[in-house]
Amino acid sequence: MKILVCISHVPDTTSKINFTNGDAEFDTNGVQFVINPNDEFGLTRAIWFQEQQGANVTVVNVGGADTEPTLRKALAIGANEAIRVNANPTDGFYVATQLAEVIKNGGYDLVIAGKESLDYNGGMVPGMIAGLLGYNFLNSCIGITVDGNTVKASREIDGGKETVSTSLPLIIGGQKGLVEEKDLRIPNMRGIMTARTKALTILEPVAAPSETKAVKFEKPAPKSAVKMYTVDQLDELVNALHNEAKVI
Repeated sequence: MKILVCISHVPDTTSKINFTNGDAEFDTNGVQFVINPNDEFGLTRAIWFQEQQGANVTVVNVGGADTEPTLRKALAIGANEAIRVNANPTDGFYVATQLAEVIKNGGYDLVIAGKESLDYNGGMVPGMIAGLLGYNFLNSCIGITVDGNTVKASREIDGGKETVSTSLPLIIGGQKGLVEEKDLRIPNMRGIMTARTKALTILEPVAAPSETKAVKFEKPAPKSAVKMYTVDQLDELVNALHNEAKVI
């Protein structure tokens, strides 16, 4: 079985986020980047298929040379090889088009992507890839087993869980639950050294339009100062909760 894991290069959630160019562009200065958490769950599940069923695992990213350390980390975790499409990931449709081309040419059986990336939270790329290729698609996937060409998967739904059966080729939008957090892999020294010798192929992008453009970003309003009330100010407290906080 050939598995392709889509890897997004996203800011660490502890990084301080700022914008430039009139709040129209993300400022990368001083920002630490990591594997998108939803993608990391998918990668760990792919490595399980590699160890238990002999699957070959490739990781892919659409981005510039600055994303290669993230791909190398995925190789250190256990992926067999990596592909970088040498393009700026301008929007979801553009990224989906590049990934669809990689999938079509690589003949992958199972494509695992995160259901969304934690930078722009678009949640559109996996479904778009499936639409472009005509592949089966499952979103919000929290469990998957493969037996030959038959797939049994579970997905998160509002208030519960749904179990479905489908077949390969398949694209899933994965999330926390594909594996437990305790099962996530931390690269060891041997994995890091081995990753340096694994293939990282750079592909030029295919022509594709960018259908959307970020116009402006806004950060959440700063939290207001804490206001303290004494036991003798219950009326003022109730008024603040009702008229200011609007929680009662």
